[in-house]
This record gives sequence, structure tokens and C-alpha cells, in this order.
Amino acid sequence: MQRLLFPPLKALMGSPCFRLLVPRAAPRTQESGMLIASRKCGCSCGIRRPLRPGQYSTISEVALQSGRGTVSLPSKAAERVVGRWLLVCSGTVAGAVILGGVTRLTESGLSMVDWHLIKEMKPPTSQEEWEAEFQKYQQFPEFKILNHDMTLAEFKFIWYMEYSHRMWGRLVGLAYILPAAYFWRKGWLSRGMKGRVLALCGLVCFQGLLGWYMVKSGLEEKPDSHDIPRVSQYRLAAHLGSALVLYCASLWTSLSLLLPQHKLPETRQLLWLRRCAHGTTGLVFLTALSGAFVAGLDAGLVYNSFPKMGESWIPEDLFTFSPVLRNVFENPTMVQFDHRVLGITSVTAVTALYFLSRRIPLPRRTKMAAATLLALAYTQVGLGISTLLMYVPTPLAATHQSGSLALLSVALWLMNELRRVPK
Repeated sequence: MQRLLFPPLKALMGSPCFRLLVPRAAPRTQESGMLIASRKCGCSCGIRRPLRPGQYSTISEVALQSGRGTVSLPSKAAERVVGRWLLVCSGTVAGAVILGGVTRLTESGLSMVDWHLIKEMKPPTSQEEWEAEFQKYQQFPEFKILNHDMTLAEFKFIWYMEYSHRMWGRLVGLAYILPAAYFWRKGWLSRGMKGRVLALCGLVCFQGLLGWYMVKSGLEEKPDSHDIPRVSQYRLAAHLGSALVLYCASLWTSLSLLLPQHKLPETRQLLWLRRCAHGTTGLVFLTALSGAFVAGLDAGLVYNSFPKMGESWIPEDLFTFSPVLRNVFENPTMVQFDHRVLGITSVTAVTALYFLSRRIPLPRRTKMAAATLLALAYTQVGLGISTLLMYVPTPLAATHQSGSLALLSVALWLMNELRRVPK
């Protein structure tokens, strides 16, 4: 009978599943000495003392702290949760950028003439409320100069465009701040990650304030100007730039947490490839940012031909303004010229980066990132040329703006693939 019963019982008690249900051995205190003494007495029943407060079992390394009720996930599991959260957050920022571009293309950004964090979340519902909102809009330059014959139905369209952009911005803020507070309380953020999360949440709040600061520039009366009322291209570029920084920081952190690092040999070729990837990503970022000046000055409607600008390669009105530096940011011809040059330089850099990556043995995922970057770069160039030649139709222009985000995303992906493994 002993031969039949004891071997299976010993196998069960020695299995990992059984050990998960048994508390860990207590630290070497007075009580642990008593427990060791009890083992020496020859008892082989395997029964241990119950857990004392402060001691934890090994059940998948999830610790329930007595009295506080907080759950501490293992570091790897917590990193995956935080990485997926930041990936979702970067998606919401991308949606805000795309929606903001459509709002600019439809000239809807100045339809809401005031800003309230909570009050404006409720849209007008009655005819009287809509007429009151329309009357407020009629007091500002865009209606007086550009839209003086606008009907209430047309006003509702542009108002809802701006309203959806603002509500989406609030959704982005909630997507960052509420989970961040939850993860912080649960102890799922490392010390370094806490600093990053605080910076990201602060940048979200700053982005909202910067958006209203931008809108205010288009609501101001300018008696000496006969130009179409529009927001300042400097503030528009700052608003877009901060959104791109928020997007890149969130996506980079997410990819760093979710994608395993490759242990690549640190050769001279790899060092050059890594530097080229960083420089190319910077070029893509700068090209996307220059698009804010193109949109802010309607520079896409100046020369609608390619590859030449009109009848010449270099137009005569590049340096119309004085001092010369003003032309870079305020002359629509120079702004479009700069955007063209940056776009061509970016696609050239992406092409060189791709062929350089072909000369180095790289993991399959890294090669896929380089090939995707090349395909997106040429697609983006085609979209930009088509947008220009067709006089900036809204659907095509919005697709071109979205393509810049996609290109920037893949450039960050490739950079993440090539990052140095810490020793």
C-alpha cells in the first residue's frame, strides 16, 4: 500500500502547481528558526505555519498588501499594460491632429468665439440658442470680411467641426490623465516612467491652452490689414508642433515597452545606420511642421504646378519681404518652396537609409520597418504633388496630412528597432 500511495503523493507535493498554493518560507527570524526546528523533528507532512501580515505567497507574483488592498503586478506585465495604454493615447493624439487638419481645411476653426472647459461641452439645442451663437460669431472679422452672406445652416456645419475637435481634445486629456492616476496609485509605474507620464500629462494640458491661444489670434481686429482673417501661422505651427511632440513621445515610449530589443552587433555600419535613422526622422518631423506654415498662409494655392513653380525652378518673388528672414515664415511663395525642398530631401534621405539597411544583416522586423518607411515616403510625395496640382481639395489634403503622421510613426518604429541595448 505504501508503494502505491507515497510516490504519487510526493510527486504532487513537489509539483510547481502545489508550490504556488503554499506560502513562501518566512525570513530568518525567530519564527523561521522554530519552523526549521520543526522540520528537523522528522515530520514530513509538508504543513507550514499560516502567513503572517507582510508575508506574501508566490501566486504568479501578484502581491496583495494587507490593509491597503493594492495590487502590484510583475514589472513585465505592468510594462505591457502601460505600453498598450500609451499606444492608445498616441492614437487619440493622431486623431486630434487629423481632425484639426480637417477643421483648418474647412475654415471652421474660428466658429467658436469663446472657450469654457465645462460649459461649452453642451452644444446649442434650441433655435434661440443657435441664433445667439450665430450672433456672437457675426461680431468677429471672419464673418464681416469673409462669410458675411453665411446662413445659419452653413454656420452649424463649421461650428460642429470646431466643436468635435475641441471635444476630441478633452477625450485625449481624459485618456492620459485618468489611467495615469490609476496606474500611479496601483504602483504600476517605475520611477523613471512616473516622470515621463507627468511630462506627457502636462503637455496635454499645455496643448489645450495653446489651442485657444492660437484661435484668439484669428479673432482679433486688424484695422491695417486687408487680408483674410486667419490664425497666426506661428501659433498654428506651435500648436501642431506640440501635438507632434506629444505623439512622438507617447509612441516611442509605447514601442520601447512593447517591442523586445534586438541584440545587434555594435559595428561601424550599424552606428551609421542608427545616425541616419535619427537624422531622417528629424527631417520627416521638420517637413510635417513646415506644413503648418503652408496651411496657415494658404501657401498651397500659390503655385499649383510641379516640378517647376510656374515657369521657373526658382520663382522671382521668393525674397519679397524685408528683412530676408521674414520670407521664411511669412512669404507664401517661400513657405511652399521650403516645404517642397524639405519633402524632396526627406524622401531622398529615406531612400538612402533603405539602401544602407540592405547592406547590414538585420532582423526581419527591422527590415520590414525600413521597407515600409520607403513605401510610405513615396506615397506621401505622390499625395503631396496630387494635392498641389488639384488645388488642395479637402479629402486629398487631409489624406496628405494623415500620411505625414504615418510616415513619422514608421520612422520612429525603425529608430526603436535600431536602439542600443543597455548593458
